[in-house]
Amino acid sequence: MILDGFLTFTGSAQGASGGIQSTAYGDLPTTGTTVASNIIDLGVNSGVPSDANGGGARDIGVGDDPSLKLSAIMLVGLTAGGTIQLELDGAPDSAGVPGSYTVMWQSQVIAAAQAVAGFQLCNVDVPRVVPGQPIPRYLRLRFIQGSTANTAGIVEAQIVIDRDDQIVGTGGAYSGYPSGITVAN
Repeated sequence: MILDGFLTFTGSAQGASGGIQSTAYGDLPTTGTTVASNIIDLGVNSGVPSDANGGGARDIGVGDDPSLKLSAIMLVGLTAGGTIQLELDGAPDSAGVPGSYTVMWQSQVIAAAQAVAGFQLCNVDVPRVVPGQPIPRYLRLRFIQGSTANTAGIVEAQIVIDRDDQIVGTGGAYSGYPSGITVAN
């Protein structure tokens, strides 16, 4: 998986000074609804097309094959009894700042028993613009926590070209095969 700092939602590595970052690349969403530390700006800064006054959100290849994917991984497991849900929002440019955000995708509610270290919180391609939504220049990720405050669970999230989507079996091995099994060709 190739990671791009400019397509990273979480952590302080891209200069986030506020927000909910806990590590250079991870966020610790605590309670309620919180926004990830970094908002991704898809503006084109070269002047072609102009990013001033609402123009020029760059094409991130939605619908391409392969298409960019949303990756969110639990670095540290969620606090017992808690839940987490993710939401990807997009906003148009409003004179160099985000306009009104529109929900583009929302995950299912994930319980702490599932959200252990290494768990993939989402397995979706970057979604298309929803009907009626202006072309987004800004993308943000929001964490929606259940009623139990999270004091431990750290999430790392970014947009990537590929993601580790192998199925992990109940024994913890990829594709469900326990170690020592030989599969004849």
